[in-house]
Amino acid sequence: MLSKISVFPALFFCMVLSSNANGKSMKGVSEALFGTLQNGEKIHAYTLTNDKEMSATIINYGATVVRLKVPDKNGKVQDILLGYDNPTDYANGNSYFGGLIGRYANRIEKGRFVLDGKTYQIPVNDRGNMLHGGTIGFNKRIWKAEVVKDAKSPTIEMSYVSPDGEEGFPGKVVAHVWYSVNDQDELVIKYEATTSKPTVINLTSHCYFNLSGDPASSILDEDVMINSDKYTPTDSLSIPTGQIESVKGTPFDFRKPTEIGLRINEDNIQLKYGKGYDQNWVLNDYTGKVRVAATVYDPKSGRFMEVLTDQPGIQFYTGNYLNSSVIGKGGIHYQYRCALCLEAQHYPDSPNHKNFPSTVLNPGQVYHQTTIYKFSTK
Repeated sequence: MLSKISVFPALFFCMVLSSNANGKSMKGVSEALFGTLQNGEKIHAYTLTNDKEMSATIINYGATVVRLKVPDKNGKVQDILLGYDNPTDYANGNSYFGGLIGRYANRIEKGRFVLDGKTYQIPVNDRGNMLHGGTIGFNKRIWKAEVVKDAKSPTIEMSYVSPDGEEGFPGKVVAHVWYSVNDQDELVIKYEATTSKPTVINLTSHCYFNLSGDPASSILDEDVMINSDKYTPTDSLSIPTGQIESVKGTPFDFRKPTEIGLRINEDNIQLKYGKGYDQNWVLNDYTGKVRVAATVYDPKSGRFMEVLTDQPGIQFYTGNYLNSSVIGKGGIHYQYRCALCLEAQHYPDSPNHKNFPSTVLNPGQVYHQTTIYKFSTK
Protein backbone atom coordinates (compact mmCIF):
# COMPACT_ATOMS: atom_id res chain seq x y z
CA MET A 1 0.00 0.00 0.00
CA LEU A 2 1.30 3.47 -0.83
CA SER A 3 1.47 4.88 2.65
CA LYS A 4 4.67 6.84 3.08
CA ILE A 5 6.01 9.95 1.43
CA SER A 6 9.05 12.13 1.42
CA VAL A 7 8.56 15.74 0.34
CA PHE A 8 11.32 17.78 -1.24
CA PRO A 9 10.68 21.49 -1.87
CA ALA A 10 13.63 21.91 -4.24
CA LEU A 11 12.84 23.27 -7.69
CA PHE A 12 14.05 20.98 -10.45
CA PHE A 13 12.99 22.57 -13.70
CA CYS A 14 11.85 25.94 -14.86
CA MET A 15 10.83 27.58 -18.08
CA VAL A 16 12.04 30.04 -15.55
CA LEU A 17 9.46 32.17 -13.81
CA SER A 18 10.94 35.60 -14.34
CA SER A 19 10.10 38.74 -12.37
CA ASN A 20 8.89 42.11 -13.53
CA ALA A 21 9.87 45.49 -12.14
CA ASN A 22 7.48 45.05 -9.22
CA GLY A 23 8.99 41.71 -8.27
CA LYS A 24 5.89 39.71 -9.23
CA SER A 25 6.08 36.37 -10.98
CA MET A 26 5.55 36.41 -14.73
CA LYS A 27 4.15 33.64 -16.84
CA GLY A 28 5.88 30.34 -17.34
CA VAL A 29 5.98 26.70 -16.31
CA SER A 30 7.92 25.47 -13.30
CA GLU A 31 8.51 21.90 -12.15
CA ALA A 32 9.15 20.69 -8.62
CA LEU A 33 9.15 17.36 -6.84
CA PHE A 34 5.75 16.97 -5.18
CA GLY A 35 6.71 13.86 -3.22
CA THR A 36 7.89 10.26 -3.36
CA LEU A 37 5.62 7.26 -3.00
CA GLN A 38 6.59 4.27 -0.89
CA ASN A 39 7.52 2.31 -4.01
CA GLY A 40 10.09 5.00 -4.89
CA GLU A 41 8.02 6.59 -7.64
CA LYS A 42 8.69 10.34 -7.76
CA ILE A 43 5.65 12.52 -8.34
CA HIS A 44 6.26 15.90 -9.95
CA ALA A 45 4.24 19.09 -9.82
CA TYR A 46 3.98 21.53 -12.74
CA THR A 47 2.88 25.07 -12.03
CA LEU A 48 1.48 27.17 -14.88
CA THR A 49 1.44 30.93 -14.21
CA ASN A 50 0.14 33.80 -16.32
CA ASP A 51 1.05 37.50 -16.20
CA LYS A 52 -1.91 38.29 -13.94
CA GLU A 53 -0.93 36.10 -10.96
CA MET A 54 -3.29 33.24 -11.75
CA SER A 55 -1.65 29.84 -11.50
CA ALA A 56 -2.57 26.16 -11.68
CA THR A 57 -0.49 23.27 -10.34
CA ILE A 58 -0.90 19.79 -11.82
CA ILE A 59 0.84 16.61 -10.72
CA ASN A 60 1.57 13.57 -12.86
CA TYR A 61 -0.23 11.31 -10.38
CA GLY A 62 -3.70 11.08 -11.90
CA ALA A 63 -3.03 14.21 -14.00
CA THR A 64 -4.48 15.88 -10.91
CA VAL A 65 -5.03 19.62 -10.44
CA VAL A 66 -3.77 20.17 -6.90
CA ARG A 67 -3.84 23.98 -6.68
CA LEU A 68 -5.62 26.78 -8.52
CA LYS A 69 -4.76 30.28 -7.35
CA VAL A 70 -6.77 33.28 -8.52
CA PRO A 71 -7.15 36.83 -7.15
CA ASP A 72 -10.30 38.07 -5.40
CA LYS A 73 -11.96 41.48 -5.83
CA ASN A 74 -9.23 43.08 -3.68
CA GLY A 75 -6.38 41.41 -5.53
CA LYS A 76 -5.73 38.79 -2.85
CA VAL A 77 -4.52 35.57 -4.47
CA GLN A 78 -5.81 32.37 -2.88
CA ASP A 79 -6.06 28.67 -3.67
CA ILE A 80 -9.71 27.85 -4.46
CA LEU A 81 -9.40 24.04 -4.71
CA LEU A 82 -9.74 21.30 -2.14
CA GLY A 83 -7.01 18.67 -2.16
CA TYR A 84 -4.06 17.18 -0.34
CA ASP A 85 -0.45 18.15 0.36
CA ASN A 86 1.17 14.90 -0.78
CA PRO A 87 0.70 12.08 -3.30
CA THR A 88 0.12 9.41 -0.65
CA ASP A 89 -3.14 11.05 0.35
CA TYR A 90 -4.18 11.25 -3.30
CA ALA A 91 -3.31 7.56 -3.69
CA ASN A 92 -5.30 6.55 -0.61
CA GLY A 93 -8.15 9.07 -0.82
CA ASN A 94 -11.55 8.34 -2.30
CA SER A 95 -12.87 11.87 -2.95
CA TYR A 96 -11.25 12.21 -6.42
CA PHE A 97 -9.94 15.71 -5.55
CA GLY A 98 -8.82 17.38 -8.79
CA GLY A 99 -8.32 14.08 -10.60
CA LEU A 100 -8.53 13.27 -14.29
CA ILE A 101 -11.44 10.81 -14.37
CA GLY A 102 -11.57 7.90 -16.82
CA ARG A 103 -11.94 5.67 -18.63
CA TYR A 104 -15.53 6.39 -17.80
CA ALA A 105 -16.51 9.32 -15.59
CA ASN A 106 -19.60 9.02 -13.40
CA ARG A 107 -21.54 5.75 -13.14
CA ILE A 108 -22.30 2.60 -15.11
CA GLU A 109 -25.08 0.44 -13.69
CA LYS A 110 -23.72 -2.75 -12.14
CA GLY A 111 -20.46 -2.02 -13.99
CA ARG A 112 -21.92 -3.74 -17.03
CA PHE A 113 -22.56 -2.75 -20.63
CA VAL A 114 -22.97 -4.43 -24.02
CA LEU A 115 -20.92 -3.34 -27.02
CA ASP A 116 -21.17 -5.04 -30.43
CA GLY A 117 -23.05 -7.92 -28.83
CA LYS A 118 -20.44 -8.59 -26.14
CA THR A 119 -21.00 -7.93 -22.44
CA TYR A 120 -18.23 -6.21 -20.51
CA GLN A 121 -17.89 -6.18 -16.73
CA ILE A 122 -16.11 -3.35 -14.93
CA PRO A 123 -15.26 -3.64 -11.20
CA VAL A 124 -18.03 -2.15 -9.07
CA ASN A 125 -17.00 0.32 -6.40
CA ASP A 126 -20.12 2.31 -5.51
CA ARG A 127 -23.11 0.46 -4.02
CA GLY A 128 -22.89 -2.28 -6.64
CA ASN A 129 -22.21 0.08 -9.54
CA MET A 130 -19.11 1.41 -11.26
CA LEU A 131 -18.02 4.93 -10.39
CA HIS A 132 -15.33 6.99 -12.14
CA GLY A 133 -13.56 4.20 -13.99
CA GLY A 134 -13.66 1.34 -11.52
CA THR A 135 -11.32 0.33 -8.72
CA ILE A 136 -8.22 1.97 -10.22
CA GLY A 137 -9.27 4.71 -12.60
CA PHE A 138 -7.18 7.21 -14.53
CA ASN A 139 -6.94 9.38 -11.40
CA LYS A 140 -4.87 6.62 -9.72
CA ARG A 141 -2.40 6.16 -12.58
CA ILE A 142 1.01 7.72 -13.24
CA TRP A 143 0.91 9.96 -16.30
CA LYS A 144 3.81 11.01 -18.50
CA ALA A 145 4.29 14.78 -18.35
CA GLU A 146 5.89 17.07 -20.90
CA VAL A 147 6.09 20.86 -21.03
CA VAL A 148 4.80 22.22 -24.35
CA LYS A 149 7.59 24.66 -25.13
CA ASP A 150 6.11 26.28 -28.24
CA ALA A 151 2.64 26.94 -26.77
CA LYS A 152 1.25 30.48 -26.71
CA SER A 153 0.35 30.08 -23.02
CA PRO A 154 2.00 28.06 -20.24
CA THR A 155 0.99 24.48 -21.08
CA ILE A 156 1.69 20.97 -19.82
CA GLU A 157 0.77 17.82 -21.73
CA MET A 158 0.09 14.59 -19.86
CA SER A 159 -0.42 11.20 -21.47
CA TYR A 160 -1.37 7.73 -20.34
CA VAL A 161 -1.61 4.41 -22.19
CA SER A 162 -4.41 2.23 -20.83
CA PRO A 163 -3.88 -1.42 -21.89
CA ASP A 164 -6.59 -3.47 -23.54
CA GLY A 165 -8.71 -4.96 -20.75
CA GLU A 166 -7.64 -2.56 -18.02
CA GLU A 167 -10.46 -2.42 -15.44
CA GLY A 168 -12.43 -4.60 -17.86
CA PHE A 169 -12.68 -2.01 -20.65
CA PRO A 170 -11.95 -3.17 -24.21
CA GLY A 171 -9.22 -1.67 -26.38
CA LYS A 172 -5.83 -0.12 -25.81
CA VAL A 173 -6.59 3.55 -25.18
CA VAL A 174 -3.98 6.28 -25.58
CA ALA A 175 -5.14 9.37 -23.70
CA HIS A 176 -3.70 12.89 -23.73
CA VAL A 177 -4.69 15.95 -21.72
CA TRP A 178 -3.34 19.48 -22.10
CA TYR A 179 -3.61 21.99 -19.26
CA SER A 180 -2.91 25.65 -19.96
CA VAL A 181 -3.34 28.98 -18.17
CA ASN A 182 -3.74 32.02 -20.40
CA ASP A 183 -3.86 35.78 -19.89
CA GLN A 184 -7.67 35.75 -20.01
CA ASP A 185 -7.48 34.04 -16.60
CA GLU A 186 -8.66 30.73 -18.03
CA LEU A 187 -7.68 27.22 -17.05
CA VAL A 188 -8.10 25.41 -20.36
CA ILE A 189 -8.30 21.59 -20.37
CA LYS A 190 -8.19 19.75 -23.69
CA TYR A 191 -8.51 15.99 -23.98
CA GLU A 192 -7.84 13.50 -26.78
CA ALA A 193 -8.00 9.71 -26.88
CA THR A 194 -7.75 6.90 -29.42
CA THR A 195 -8.50 3.19 -29.14
CA SER A 196 -7.43 -0.08 -30.74
CA LYS A 197 -10.89 -1.66 -30.34
CA PRO A 198 -14.44 -0.34 -30.00
CA THR A 199 -14.81 0.96 -26.46
CA VAL A 200 -16.67 3.52 -24.36
CA ILE A 201 -15.01 6.63 -22.98
CA ASN A 202 -16.07 9.60 -20.89
CA LEU A 203 -13.40 11.87 -19.40
CA THR A 204 -13.70 14.78 -16.98
CA SER A 205 -11.86 16.81 -14.36
CA HIS A 206 -13.05 16.41 -10.77
CA CYS A 207 -11.99 19.74 -9.23
CA TYR A 208 -13.65 20.76 -5.97
CA PHE A 209 -14.11 24.55 -5.91
CA ASN A 210 -14.62 26.93 -3.03
CA LEU A 211 -14.42 30.38 -4.62
CA SER A 212 -14.20 32.13 -1.25
CA GLY A 213 -10.65 30.84 -0.85
CA ASP A 214 -11.58 29.59 2.62
CA PRO A 215 -12.02 25.80 2.51
CA ALA A 216 -13.58 25.85 5.98
CA SER A 217 -16.57 27.86 4.77
CA SER A 218 -19.78 26.57 3.19
CA ILE A 219 -20.57 27.03 -0.50
CA LEU A 220 -24.31 27.32 0.14
CA ASP A 221 -24.28 31.13 -0.27
CA GLU A 222 -22.59 30.97 -3.68
CA ASP A 223 -24.77 31.67 -6.72
CA VAL A 224 -24.90 29.11 -9.53
CA MET A 225 -26.30 29.28 -13.06
CA ILE A 226 -26.58 26.16 -15.22
CA ASN A 227 -27.44 26.62 -18.90
CA SER A 228 -29.91 23.75 -18.95
CA ASP A 229 -33.64 23.22 -19.34
CA LYS A 230 -33.54 19.52 -18.46
CA TYR A 231 -31.82 16.97 -16.25
CA THR A 232 -31.59 13.18 -15.96
CA PRO A 233 -33.33 11.89 -12.79
CA THR A 234 -31.86 8.85 -11.07
CA ASP A 235 -32.84 5.97 -8.85
CA SER A 236 -31.75 5.72 -5.22
CA LEU A 237 -28.28 4.52 -6.30
CA SER A 238 -27.68 7.56 -8.56
CA ILE A 239 -28.23 5.56 -11.76
CA PRO A 240 -30.25 7.42 -14.43
CA THR A 241 -33.74 6.11 -15.02
CA GLY A 242 -33.37 6.92 -18.73
CA GLN A 243 -35.89 9.74 -18.54
CA ILE A 244 -35.02 13.34 -19.36
CA GLU A 245 -37.16 15.80 -17.41
CA SER A 246 -37.69 19.55 -17.33
CA VAL A 247 -36.12 21.57 -14.52
CA LYS A 248 -39.05 23.99 -14.53
CA GLY A 249 -40.77 24.19 -11.17
CA THR A 250 -38.14 21.99 -9.49
CA PRO A 251 -35.12 22.65 -7.22
CA PHE A 252 -32.99 21.86 -10.30
CA ASP A 253 -33.88 25.06 -12.13
CA PHE A 254 -30.66 27.08 -12.21
CA ARG A 255 -31.38 28.87 -15.48
CA LYS A 256 -31.01 32.11 -13.56
CA PRO A 257 -28.26 32.61 -10.95
CA THR A 258 -29.57 31.06 -7.75
CA GLU A 259 -28.09 30.68 -4.29
CA ILE A 260 -27.13 27.02 -3.81
CA GLY A 261 -28.64 26.82 -0.34
CA LEU A 262 -32.01 28.25 -1.36
CA ARG A 263 -33.64 24.92 -2.29
CA ILE A 264 -31.04 22.25 -1.50
CA ASN A 265 -32.96 20.96 1.52
CA GLU A 266 -36.40 20.86 -0.09
CA ASP A 267 -38.55 17.76 0.26
CA ASN A 268 -37.62 16.30 -3.13
CA ILE A 269 -36.86 12.62 -3.76
CA GLN A 270 -33.99 13.40 -6.13
CA LEU A 271 -32.33 15.63 -3.54
CA LYS A 272 -32.78 12.88 -0.97
CA TYR A 273 -31.16 10.33 -3.29
CA GLY A 274 -28.13 12.59 -3.83
CA LYS A 275 -28.11 13.96 -0.26
CA GLY A 276 -28.18 17.34 -2.01
CA TYR A 277 -27.23 18.25 -5.55
CA ASP A 278 -25.46 15.39 -7.33
CA GLN A 279 -27.20 15.16 -10.70
CA ASN A 280 -26.46 15.45 -14.39
CA TRP A 281 -27.87 18.46 -16.23
CA VAL A 282 -28.59 18.22 -19.97
CA LEU A 283 -26.81 21.27 -21.34
CA ASN A 284 -28.55 23.48 -23.88
CA ASP A 285 -27.20 24.10 -27.38
CA TYR A 286 -25.21 20.88 -27.71
CA THR A 287 -23.52 20.98 -31.12
CA GLY A 288 -20.01 19.84 -30.20
CA LYS A 289 -18.84 23.44 -29.90
CA VAL A 290 -17.67 25.20 -26.75
CA ARG A 291 -20.31 27.37 -25.05
CA VAL A 292 -21.10 28.61 -21.54
CA ALA A 293 -22.42 25.73 -19.46
CA ALA A 294 -22.48 27.20 -15.94
CA THR A 295 -21.35 30.09 -13.76
CA VAL A 296 -20.54 30.44 -10.06
CA TYR A 297 -20.34 33.67 -8.05
CA ASP A 298 -19.01 34.01 -4.51
CA PRO A 299 -20.31 37.21 -2.87
CA LYS A 300 -17.61 37.25 -0.16
CA SER A 301 -14.58 37.25 -2.45
CA GLY A 302 -16.23 38.63 -5.58
CA ARG A 303 -14.79 35.76 -7.59
CA PHE A 304 -16.82 34.77 -10.64
CA MET A 305 -16.21 31.52 -12.53
CA GLU A 306 -17.57 30.57 -15.94
CA VAL A 307 -17.52 26.94 -17.09
CA LEU A 308 -17.39 26.54 -20.86
CA THR A 309 -17.45 23.16 -22.57
CA ASP A 310 -18.29 21.25 -25.75
CA GLN A 311 -19.84 18.39 -23.76
CA PRO A 312 -23.56 17.47 -23.65
CA GLY A 313 -23.85 17.30 -19.86
CA ILE A 314 -22.50 18.59 -16.59
CA GLN A 315 -22.59 16.96 -13.14
CA PHE A 316 -23.24 19.46 -10.35
CA TYR A 317 -22.17 18.12 -6.95
CA THR A 318 -22.26 20.04 -3.68
CA GLY A 319 -19.83 18.11 -1.47
CA ASN A 320 -22.61 16.15 0.22
CA TYR A 321 -20.28 13.36 1.35
CA LEU A 322 -17.51 15.58 2.70
CA ASN A 323 -17.06 15.59 6.46
CA SER A 324 -14.47 16.35 9.10
CA SER A 325 -12.84 12.94 8.69
CA VAL A 326 -11.39 14.18 5.38
CA ILE A 327 -8.14 16.00 6.21
CA GLY A 328 -6.90 18.19 3.38
CA LYS A 329 -4.21 20.77 2.65
CA GLY A 330 -2.55 22.26 5.70
CA GLY A 331 -4.25 19.74 7.98
CA ILE A 332 -7.66 21.35 7.50
CA HIS A 333 -10.65 19.13 8.26
CA TYR A 334 -12.98 19.61 5.34
CA GLN A 335 -16.61 20.11 6.22
CA TYR A 336 -19.99 19.11 4.83
CA ARG A 337 -20.76 21.06 1.64
CA CYS A 338 -17.56 23.12 1.72
CA ALA A 339 -16.97 22.73 -2.03
CA LEU A 340 -18.76 22.19 -5.32
CA CYS A 341 -17.93 20.33 -8.51
CA LEU A 342 -19.03 21.13 -12.06
CA GLU A 343 -17.87 18.16 -14.12
CA ALA A 344 -18.34 18.55 -17.88
CA GLN A 345 -18.97 15.13 -19.44
CA HIS A 346 -21.44 12.80 -21.15
CA TYR A 347 -24.42 11.54 -19.19
CA PRO A 348 -23.99 8.84 -16.52
CA ASP A 349 -24.61 5.26 -17.65
CA SER A 350 -24.83 6.32 -21.31
CA PRO A 351 -23.75 2.87 -22.63
CA ASN A 352 -27.00 1.46 -21.21
CA HIS A 353 -29.35 4.15 -22.57
CA LYS A 354 -29.80 4.40 -26.34
CA ASN A 355 -31.57 7.76 -26.00
CA PHE A 356 -28.44 9.35 -24.45
CA PRO A 357 -25.59 10.75 -26.62
CA SER A 358 -23.22 7.91 -27.49
CA THR A 359 -19.92 7.45 -25.68
CA VAL A 360 -18.65 4.77 -28.09
CA LEU A 361 -15.18 5.34 -29.54
CA ASN A 362 -14.08 3.23 -32.50
CA PRO A 363 -10.62 2.60 -33.97
CA GLY A 364 -9.69 5.39 -36.34
CA GLN A 365 -11.74 7.94 -34.42
CA VAL A 366 -10.34 10.54 -32.02
CA TYR A 367 -12.15 11.50 -28.82
CA HIS A 368 -11.98 15.26 -28.27
CA GLN A 369 -13.11 17.41 -25.36
CA THR A 370 -12.47 21.02 -24.34
CA THR A 371 -13.49 22.47 -21.00
CA ILE A 372 -12.54 25.93 -19.75
CA TYR A 373 -12.75 27.44 -16.27
CA LYS A 374 -12.63 31.23 -16.67
CA PHE A 375 -12.19 33.61 -13.74
CA SER A 376 -12.96 37.26 -13.10
CA THR A 377 -14.30 39.40 -10.23
CA LYS A 378 -17.43 41.39 -9.54
